Amino acid sequence: MSASAGDKSKPVDHAGAAAAFVADTPHLAFHDRRLWELRQKRDGQMHVLPEWQALRSLASAIKEHTLSRLADYLEQFEAQVTARGVTVHWARDAEEHNAIVLRIMRDHKAKTIAKSKSMLTEECEMVPYLARHGITTTETDLGERIQQLDGEAPSHIVVPSVHKLREDVARVFARTIGGDPNNADPHALAEHARVTTRPLMLDADIGMTGANFLVAETGAVVVCTNEGNADLSANLPKVHIVSAGIEKLVPRQADLGVFVRLLSRSALGSPITQYTSHFRGPRVGAEMHIILVDNGRSQRLGEDDFWTSLKCIRCGACMNTCPVYRRSGGLSYGAVYSGPIGAIINPSYDPVRYSTLPFASTLNGSCTNVCPVKINIHDQLYKWRRVIAERGLLPKNKSLSLRIAGHVLASPRLYRLATGAARLAVRYLPRALLYSKLNSWGRDREVPAAPQESFAAWAARNRPAKKP
Repeated sequence: MSASAGDKSKPVDHAGAAAAFVADTPHLAFHDRRLWELRQKRDGQMHVLPEWQALRSLASAIKEHTLSRLADYLEQFEAQVTARGVTVHWARDAEEHNAIVLRIMRDHKAKTIAKSKSMLTEECEMVPYLARHGITTTETDLGERIQQLDGEAPSHIVVPSVHKLREDVARVFARTIGGDPNNADPHALAEHARVTTRPLMLDADIGMTGANFLVAETGAVVVCTNEGNADLSANLPKVHIVSAGIEKLVPRQADLGVFVRLLSRSALGSPITQYTSHFRGPRVGAEMHIILVDNGRSQRLGEDDFWTSLKCIRCGACMNTCPVYRRSGGLSYGAVYSGPIGAIINPSYDPVRYSTLPFASTLNGSCTNVCPVKINIHDQLYKWRRVIAERGLLPKNKSLSLRIAGHVLASPRLYRLATGAARLAVRYLPRALLYSKLNSWGRDREVPAAPQESFAAWAARNRPAKKP
């Protein structure tokens, strides 16, 4: 499982990285506003379709059915594509996936790849792996290309560079591909990216795409994009490699329409992506390879509390609505998958490194409410917190605080004493003492005003006297 730069033996410091993002007011304001706009557009599309909730229920049911018979559908898919001349490879983990890609490259004496957007290749850390073996990979999605040039991981599943202002992009281009650092016009930036990336696509030895959906019935590989870069990556070179997680399957072609109607509406608030491409075999004189990757998915499928996270269609709706993600930025999660969905996926790969992420949430449930396949995200966040606590992975200060809180909450007498002391402290302590390093609540917000008396005292005073 990939992670951003840093010591991978230590837990991700989400709070520290988020604090740095929050301190950058212009980027914070843009990030929050832009993602909330996507959430509002998603809601607008939802209200246009009277059958929206029925589509969500159907999509969830299809995914649950598929996952319950995953082995059968994988075999059916393999049989369909093999019959059309596609070579299917099976990868147990990221290491095997990368080795398969390298083997295909060497078989064709290839040195360059034109790659469309793929979260799975990010998950497998494929690009740096290939670079160590002398192979150059060009990201052809605009957002991914920006992140690649800047040496950063994607910060969002769908809009990888959403945390950047256009002025940031102008500076990145000026530093790496010869752009004008003072020209932040979006059209000029997009055109400059196109004219500098297109030759690399034309000259690439091998093309590579991910997959949004795999159709078991027909053997179709379905890729949804808005730039057409996947079509170019798949069709310009004579070899097309598809990297896909085994959970991407849907049973029938008829099922595909349900997900296509939900995907772009949930992700960007648009009715459909500009391109919905179906690849069902190699072109004449060309090759097509499909790598079906497990990388921990089978293990998660056997986990009673967390298997439904495999229903995810990578729309990013949970990220767009999450108040924590919108105000902390995707890079603060220290992993390929950020936001609420990342906070329940990442601990399954490495519960130590990602032990802080299930706590990067208010548990408000908005992520679950917008998920197009009805993953119970906030419930899984709570359950991951419980797992992390049971495994002794909480920081010592938090573990101690929770033990003390448990004793206080279990004793009515201690609870009354503690709340009484807290009221006095809020009312009479000097501000410098009240807002000390020990008060984590007060770092980013005001402590609420203390009531004159507790509810228990008010109830005792106003409770009607018992009749004899």
